Amino acid sequence: MVRMALADDSAESTDLRTRTAPEPAPRTPGAAHAPAPPPARSAGAGAGPALSPWMSRLLVVSLVIAALNLRPAISGLGPLLEEVRDGLGMSGTVTGLLTSVPPLCFAVFGGLAPRLARRGGPAAVVLAGMVAITIGLVLRPFAGGTVTFLAATALALMGIAVSNVLMPVIVKHWFPDRVGSMTGLYSMALALGTAGAAAVTVPMTDALGGSWRLGLGAWAVLGALAVIVWAVVCRPRTARTPEPQAVEEAVPEETEEGEARTESRAASHPAAEPALRIAKSPTAWALGVFFGLQASAAYITMGWLPQIFRDAGVSASAAGLMLAVTMGMGVPLSFVLPKIATRMRHQGPLVLLLGACGLAGYAGLWLAPASGAWVWALVLGISNCAFPLALTMIGMRSRSHSGVVKLSAFAQSTGYLISIPGPLLVGALHDFSGGWGVPLLLMAALMLAQMATGLLAGRDRVIEDGR
Repeated sequence: MVRMALADDSAESTDLRTRTAPEPAPRTPGAAHAPAPPPARSAGAGAGPALSPWMSRLLVVSLVIAALNLRPAISGLGPLLEEVRDGLGMSGTVTGLLTSVPPLCFAVFGGLAPRLARRGGPAAVVLAGMVAITIGLVLRPFAGGTVTFLAATALALMGIAVSNVLMPVIVKHWFPDRVGSMTGLYSMALALGTAGAAAVTVPMTDALGGSWRLGLGAWAVLGALAVIVWAVVCRPRTARTPEPQAVEEAVPEETEEGEARTESRAASHPAAEPALRIAKSPTAWALGVFFGLQASAAYITMGWLPQIFRDAGVSASAAGLMLAVTMGMGVPLSFVLPKIATRMRHQGPLVLLLGACGLAGYAGLWLAPASGAWVWALVLGISNCAFPLALTMIGMRSRSHSGVVKLSAFAQSTGYLISIPGPLLVGALHDFSGGWGVPLLLMAALMLAQMATGLLAGRDRVIEDGR
């Protein structure tokens, strides 16, 4: 992930509605699960709250610190996966479950964020998210078994999920005239947190005596700092609840509740906006499967790549740095790929190029995992940039604002469900075969399927035409 997404990977996402807006927000891989906000309303439509220079600077710092906390719970685990597995007596299948938990939690808990925000305000929910992340990271070192460790990880991921969704609302409310720049700032911080956790966790663990429990738990310090900062931000005078329209416009359309509202609006204006039967569109399904396969590749990479390198004789610290390189490749490329993609009538060539990098990386891991490790980390990082390409194609496959929203929700919800089994299967196949040959064959097969569906999704078609 991360990749977030993660993410991300990866953690990872950018709101594709910006394609129909005058000011698109920057796309970065670290923003895997947080849709970017629409542009600020005109001056006559209302402005954000007046802030003192000190409070404005505090809010900028709070956004950066929150973003830095949105991936270490995921990307910091990969380099220490072997120690965690041995310490808790996990099988390969259960270990694979760890790498499948992030997309599941993002899908389940992210949908709760808009409802919570309408009740308590987005800033208060982000504060609660930082608290959940911190508590989850504190509890993980004390886990005596697999179930406890998974529960603590899920708690941290719940905090990540709601914070992912609501960060754009915070930006829209307090920085309505700087939506693009502030979105780019926290997205870059998210990517930095992803790559930094992968690179720093092992050296930090060694410095703390070599205990994986302390190495993973140390990230709770960053979470505690975020809790303190957001507690100040949430003071009654500062944390004014955004007007309902701001909350509605920024995020809910990516959830089931938002989809229902969008459909109800379409139903009340049938002449102006005919209903889309998106589930019957071959293009929508191609995008959904493509999104899911690229997400699966990202979570497999984030969860298993360091272990593949370590089993080949690479040190734990070097494996963590290589994962950081893989995740970090998306930072510059995510700004370039969308611009190139929008100038092409068919995005298939880009799909093939990224897929070829993935296949080259898998072949390298099969043939020379240690001697060419840095090269394989680099090309797999390029391959992981299928995420911003997928988001860009979603924005290009509909003529209307509402169509993009529906297509984005359909493709991402379908995709995250598809991505869940991949990391599990890799762990199970590794246990069954006793090596990485069979899992790499599976990864290559998934990449070929990703290329095929990407070619279909990249065709110059729109869902309004029923294609």
